[in-house]
Amino acid sequence: MLSDARQVGFVGVTDLDEAQRFYGDVLGLDLADARPFALVHQTAATQLRITLVEEVIAAPYTVLGWAVADLESEIDRLTAAGVPFNRYDGMAQDDRGIWSSPCGARIAWFHDPDGNNLSLEG
Repeated sequence: MLSDARQVGFVGVTDLDEAQRFYGDVLGLDLADARPFALVHQTAATQLRITLVEEVIAAPYTVLGWAVADLESEIDRLTAAGVPFNRYDGMAQDDRGIWSSPCGARIAWFHDPDGNNLSLEG
């Protein structure tokens, strides 16, 4: 059954060198270089395949996110590395761009170099 299977996530990018810099150096993912078609990030529970595509059509919604232990520290680290966090009209976000959902989840969004919408939740 799929409920017992390890999940694999995919995100499309147009430049693997830039993706390796962003996902590896900036976000801090350990990447196994699986060129020429993809970069792979492996954990015990999941795999992320950063896949080379001819064109990225950025979705207006989150395509990939991470649950982090210290949301503010992670935002500060990424901001210091030059990652801007998104602001959305009609959403009450704090100074770091964190939105508190009605259920209590705290979420902030940012884009990768290809415009993929990514999120942090804490």
